[in-house]
Amino acid sequence: MAKKILIIDDDPIIVKYLVTLFSDNGYDTCTASDGVEALEAVKSACPDLITLDLEMPQEWGSRFYRNLSKEKNLKKIPVIVISGLSGDHAVRNAVAFIKKPFDPDKLLGIVKKTIG
Repeated sequence: MAKKILIIDDDPIIVKYLVTLFSDNGYDTCTASDGVEALEAVKSACPDLITLDLEMPQEWGSRFYRNLSKEKNLKKIPVIVISGLSGDHAVRNAVAFIKKPFDPDKLLGIVKKTIG
C-alpha cells in the first residue's frame, strides 16, 4: 500500500505540482488549502507525512502545527515545512524546512528518507 502525503498549501499551482510530483513517485496524496481544513483532513485521511505551507488564509501553518501537536494520535506525523517565509515560525519539530522555490529532488529525498 502506498504511503499517503497530505499537502497543505493555499496556492493551487503548488498543490498541483506537489500532487503530480508525489503521485509520479508512488505516493498517494490528499490536500487542504488552509489550517482549518487541514486538521479535518489529517483526522480523516491519516497521512504518513504532511507538507505544510506557513502563510495561508483562515489559519496559518504554525497555528495548524500547534493544534496538530495537541492531538495524541496525530502529533507524531512527520511534517516538512515548504514556505516562502524564512525561519521556523514555531514549527520547531519539523523534519525539514524547505524554502520556495524548492528543488524537487531534494524534497523527494527528504520524503523517501522519512517515510520510505
